[in-house]
Amino acid sequence: METPLAARIDALLPQTQCTRCGYPTCRAYADAMAAGQTDINHCPPGGADGVAALAALLDRAPKPLDPANGIEAPPLVAVIDEAICIGCTKCIQACPVDAIVGAGKRMHTIIAAECTGCELCLPPCPVDCIALVAIDDAPLARGGVMARAAHARARFDARSARLERERIVRESRRTATTTRDAAPPITRAAVLDAIARGKARREALKGGR
Repeated sequence: METPLAARIDALLPQTQCTRCGYPTCRAYADAMAAGQTDINHCPPGGADGVAALAALLDRAPKPLDPANGIEAPPLVAVIDEAICIGCTKCIQACPVDAIVGAGKRMHTIIAAECTGCELCLPPCPVDCIALVAIDDAPLARGGVMARAAHARARFDARSARLERERIVRESRRTATTTRDAAPPITRAAVLDAIARGKARREALKGGR
């Protein structure tokens, strides 16, 4: 459960949802920091300035980024080699901010303005048609990171809401199918009883003529 402190920590994170910190989302990393379960220096996209901001919030001493999680780098954007893309949709499913558009067996493309450079689209691609390209010569300043973070968080939240709606629809369909399949079969006794009732109604009609 997210605490007020976790929410304040999350507000300082870059919202790339890249999982390099070892947690599935920026919010999960924030929850772990708030609970004292992890350190402040596991977010390469946040950079040294991000570590400093977290240190100030949590009243801890700043420290260098942990190289085990990656290094601070210029912002990246994914690019698809459209001549190689086979339209498998695996990258679309992996993108945490819905920055990839396309359809099954159709060419995909990246919405560059929405891409956070998280790199999560690279591993599932079966034909290695995706590359990450730097869009600047140096890491973004803290202000630039935070400006991008607000938009990325909105995209991530919108995608999460969409996935939840789709899950609810799937569960509803599954429940309806299960209920229909679970209906008791019509027994021989029930058939004979229905026949008897029909015969009785016909005999009653004849008697009333």
